[in-house]
Amino acid sequence: MKYVAFGNTGLRVSQVSLGTGNFGTGWGHGADPEVSKSLFNAYAEAGGNFIDTADIYQFGESEELVGELLKGRREDFVLATKYTNGANPNANRLVTGNSRKAMVASVEASLKRLGTDRIDMYWVHHPDGVTPLEEILRGLDDLARAGKILYAGLSNFSAWQLSRAVTIAELTRSLPIAAVQFEHSLVRREPEADIFPASQAFNLGMVTWSPLGGGLLTGKYRKGEAGRAEALGGKVFQPENSAQRTEVLDTVIKIAEELGTTPGQVALAWAGTHGSVPILGPRSLPHLVDNLAALNLQMTPEQIDRLDVVSSLNPAAPARTPIIWGGK
Repeated sequence: MKYVAFGNTGLRVSQVSLGTGNFGTGWGHGADPEVSKSLFNAYAEAGGNFIDTADIYQFGESEELVGELLKGRREDFVLATKYTNGANPNANRLVTGNSRKAMVASVEASLKRLGTDRIDMYWVHHPDGVTPLEEILRGLDDLARAGKILYAGLSNFSAWQLSRAVTIAELTRSLPIAAVQFEHSLVRREPEADIFPASQAFNLGMVTWSPLGGGLLTGKYRKGEAGRAEALGGKVFQPENSAQRTEVLDTVIKIAEELGTTPGQVALAWAGTHGSVPILGPRSLPHLVDNLAALNLQMTPEQIDRLDVVSSLNPAAPARTPIIWGGK
């Protein structure tokens, strides 16, 4: 496992984060406590140190399991969680959304479930369409001054919202926005037009979710598997619904054959060439083992270029210089 400097912070995080959305079965699908433990331990043994969870994951069960798994080794990990949706599926409107009231209620509940005195990285899960950025930033600053959180980041915010929040925090000398989280994969390259450039300009830590396109890029849906096509009502599922996506998957499979590896490893290795920290979201140990093998996968510049070209949203875009990611 390699480690990278995380934006403007002094943190050095592993090149992949462990997403724990599948820790628990509160949603009716996921990993039971024993499987969750095996996933956590395998990630830790591989050198991983960046844990990603959220209050909404498995309706709070994910945070509870992560809290149990951190006992005796809390300082070995950067612990990140999120608020906006609440842990209760029928949560009162006053404790959901991004208001300061919801923020305070959420952080206290997360701290209790996680069994810790502070959260290392606290994410605003997504915009709520109501709360002003000024209110969010003031609330995050208050939490940091109270010692409840160390760093703050924005998840699933637009580039203009991100840029405005960073600027307001700078002008008011409040807690800086340290990082940004967003979806990115070979079938979701839109962030390369705005989120990536904005994040790089502000030197923010970048964390990307669903690097496998909701499982599409593993090729499993061509074999009849359901996976995320059914889970969460298909909200994070990316269907093979266009000629380009079919060509992308064909190319991923072809390169996997050339390298003697799996399509998922090729997709993950490509995602890691952009300077972000991809989140792994396994539900079983074989899934995680396959994901982690991508860390040592070395694609040739020609193979990376083929993936860039076939998945490009703008065929006229200039070639990029990929970041070296694979290999020990």
